[in-house]
Amino acid sequence: MMHKSDKILHWLPRILGILAIAFIGIFALDAFNPNLTLWQQLVAFAIHLVPSFILLVILIIAWKKEFIGGLIFLVIALLFAPVIFVHNFRMNNSIGISLAIVASINLPFIIMGLLFIWNHKRKKGRIQKPMGGNEPNLKGGS
Repeated sequence: MMHKSDKILHWLPRILGILAIAFIGIFALDAFNPNLTLWQQLVAFAIHLVPSFILLVILIIAWKKEFIGGLIFLVIALLFAPVIFVHNFRMNNSIGISLAIVASINLPFIIMGLLFIWNHKRKKGRIQKPMGGNEPNLKGGS
């Protein structure tokens, strides 16, 4: 039976992942432009959703393979942080605003990656069997 803290740690990164991916998906709405035809807008929208679909695939991996998925989320968040910073700094010339944007986009994925890895480590620690002949004697004798 799972304790309440185990349930929270199990579901927290998954729920955070769904919310973070939905947040990233919202940026795809900027593909809609009244100067484009409906089909052009739909194609642009689908292209803008590609990062969300990739993140969704990684979330599905993390759902089953927490350690691997957690590492992937951490690596992606850390590798894209400088890219996101430079892109936003070129647009607004503000270090503070650029750092806030990087934090709002990347921190959920860093936290989620760490939570998946932590949950994996906790589960692994509970499942491991004692080594070196420390198994309990179930026969009742010595």
